[in-house]
Amino acid sequence: MNTIQILIADDHPVVQDGLQAVLSTQSDFKIVGVAETGIEVLQIVTAKEPDIVLLDLEMPEMDGLEVLENLRIDHPQVKAIVFTAFDTDERIVGAVKAGAKGYLLKGAPSQDLFEAIRTVSAGGSLLQPVVASKLIEHVSGERDMAAQEKTTPLTERERQVLEQLALGKTNKEIASELVITERTVKFHVSSILSKLGAGNRTEAVTIAARDGLVTLNKNLTN
Repeated sequence: MNTIQILIADDHPVVQDGLQAVLSTQSDFKIVGVAETGIEVLQIVTAKEPDIVLLDLEMPEMDGLEVLENLRIDHPQVKAIVFTAFDTDERIVGAVKAGAKGYLLKGAPSQDLFEAIRTVSAGGSLLQPVVASKLIEHVSGERDMAAQEKTTPLTERERQVLEQLALGKTNKEIASELVITERTVKFHVSSILSKLGAGNRTEAVTIAARDGLVTLNKNLTN
């Protein structure tokens, strides 16, 4: 079993202690650091190269969104899961666009947190259902405002790939399921993003769910 190395980023000692206690119950998790500021997050990421950063959005010195932007640019191999009390549309959309691979609200069951960490580590994304609903509502509003812009229809193969993305499948799993190469999957995903006007695959599945092209699964692959 591969060990998932995790960096906890939260400035509240009680939350830090609670997360360390909960995550330590899982044999495949290893906590490699705890950061109390946004600057510390980037310093520890550089030194430790964790697999996952469990990130609060409200951080001293540099907030969570800035941290996400820096990780996306300078440490693209490190995957971030937002774990926060903020559930506003602006925060959720901002975090997803900045590169968050998961978004859970504090108070979520520990099993949801474990699932998010494992899903994101494997190359997918996970949005808590209430978060996914808010994201869909926001996307719906944006799409309504841009209703005059026509979307190029998806090909049959692109629809098949999109359906697999909605099931939380990784590129490798999609390639195996559709009997095509991973390179071909990446090509189709790129085309899907362009046609749907999405910035990443999580947004693409959200838009597709809003338009009735797929049924939304809480595991959205990125």
